[in-house]
Amino acid sequence: MTSTDTPAAPAAIHPALASALAAHGYDTLTPVQLAVLEDTNTGADLLVSAQTGSGKTVAFGMAIAPTLLDGAERFGPAALPLGLVIAPTRELALQVQRELAWLYADAGVVIVSCVGGMDMRTERRALDRGAHIVVGTPGRLCDHINKHSLDLSALRAVVLDEADEMLDLGFREDLEFILAAAPEERRTLMFSATVPPAIARLAKTFQRDAVRLTATAATERHADIEYQLMPVNPSEREHAIINTLLYFDSSNALVFCHTREAVKHLTARLANRGFAVVALSGELSQAERTNALQAMRDGRARVCVATDVAARGIDLPNLDLVIHADLPTNPDILLHRSGRTGRAGRKGVCVMIVPAHRRGAASRVLKLANLEATVRAAPGVAEIEARYRRQILDAAFATTPPDEAEAPIVAELMAKLTPEQLAAAYLRQQLAARPVPEEISDTPVAAFADKTARRDKRFEERSVADGSAEPRPSRAPDMVGGVWFNLSLGRKHRADPKWLLPMICKAGGLTKRDVGSIKIDETHTRFEIAADKAEDFAQQIARAGSGEKGVTITRAEGAPAPRSTSYAPRESGFKVRSDKGERLDTGFAFAKGKKKASKPPRSAEGAEQHPRKTAG
Repeated sequence: MTSTDTPAAPAAIHPALASALAAHGYDTLTPVQLAVLEDTNTGADLLVSAQTGSGKTVAFGMAIAPTLLDGAERFGPAALPLGLVIAPTRELALQVQRELAWLYADAGVVIVSCVGGMDMRTERRALDRGAHIVVGTPGRLCDHINKHSLDLSALRAVVLDEADEMLDLGFREDLEFILAAAPEERRTLMFSATVPPAIARLAKTFQRDAVRLTATAATERHADIEYQLMPVNPSEREHAIINTLLYFDSSNALVFCHTREAVKHLTARLANRGFAVVALSGELSQAERTNALQAMRDGRARVCVATDVAARGIDLPNLDLVIHADLPTNPDILLHRSGRTGRAGRKGVCVMIVPAHRRGAASRVLKLANLEATVRAAPGVAEIEARYRRQILDAAFATTPPDEAEAPIVAELMAKLTPEQLAAAYLRQQLAARPVPEEISDTPVAAFADKTARRDKRFEERSVADGSAEPRPSRAPDMVGGVWFNLSLGRKHRADPKWLLPMICKAGGLTKRDVGSIKIDETHTRFEIAADKAEDFAQQIARAGSGEKGVTITRAEGAPAPRSTSYAPRESGFKVRSDKGERLDTGFAFAKGKKKASKPPRSAEGAEQHPRKTAG
């Protein structure tokens, strides 16, 4: 729907689109939609900054309508495409196709999609039959151009949707190839959440005197989203996710994880607990992704667990809850994930599940994103059961009197059972249909909020004149009296401290300041834990293990062997020293041959163990 009270200007909307907009309730327009319809922007190239969920698709659909229809009320027979929309992902491209289909329905439009993962022969036949608008992803569009199945010679307008995302995904050369194949006299509209130098250079090269539009100020973004921080014990993270889903009981909820493996694990866990859940990750086929999204749209599923890549740009109806199961690593990821809810005037809730040792990272990413969050405890059993009681009573009060078919059975029940028995039977039936909440230990929310506030104050004190902030040095002092542990990965498993350190911290609920030297041998790795944290760490791994399949952590006996590659946390990563003690200049490299070890290890079954390498 809409997010402003500003009345639409019907005269600025092409007549072929006006009836479709009215049918979909667009009696008012969003800021980006109003901006592109201004008289001064008619027919011009546009470089538009607009946040996700601001109604961009309808905006550029309205903006290019006069150019595509060229004074006519309806399209003529479909032939060579007149409009081209380029999107970064398959899901976003198909979503754009659906939006433009209803927007241009009364104009007799023919829209063809060209996206990776679909049958290219089917797309070629559709292009041969003719299209007014083509929507596609960069790689597949390049394939069709190279195979001469897509002719852009009649093109009047090109739209680059989520242009910054396409550059981040490495599509610059593809975009340059596509734009170079289009006529020079076309209109080019670029929509981007931000305008980094790479976008500005692309605009300067392929646009003519582009009008720069900023539809939403940075301080206004995500105004319809309520942010909540939930501090939890690391071992109770999944319990908090389950209870959050039960407490909010959303029509649609989206849960973000960093890796494919985490998506599979959490999806299985939620399915076992009775949730109607689907998964979205990069390892799924296009058909599986489409089926998952359709299940969310038609109500067969209410929870979607996804990676960032798979969920980029998707728009789910009635999505009012986003949960960050894994803490976002930078503000752009946070804004992208959270922007799936609170779209075009709808309200939404964004919950960040924060292990206690990650409160600093959570505070920092919120500050960098210019957002504020309320700190609250994860919903407990009592809160959820109280909600259940309210729902059960509301459902009972809303029950209509029995009809003729039901009356005999109701009379028989009344004759054979007391009111208390009937009420108890109804209550038990209702409770059995609802998942049982998880027990969660009390978290000192006030102390968490106080520490977060102190961190925020220090962060602001370190801010530089232009409003940015310098990161606090994270150099750990030399560790004295540390306790050594063994980890069952070594050089032959391509062990790398870049992901060993986060794995160790996550397994024991530590910060990197609690970890001393990391020494990688051929078949295993030894690492040092601060003496005051060692016992808690040992108990944690005894209960929950390392947290990674096929990886074990045990307490080591004695000091580490001498000829091993040694690492220690420092300001910008790790000190890297060779067997002889000299500093290496090859970054995260091993002394033996100075060969980088960026790939993850594999278990005996061949499964990748490094979570970052399994991202969607």
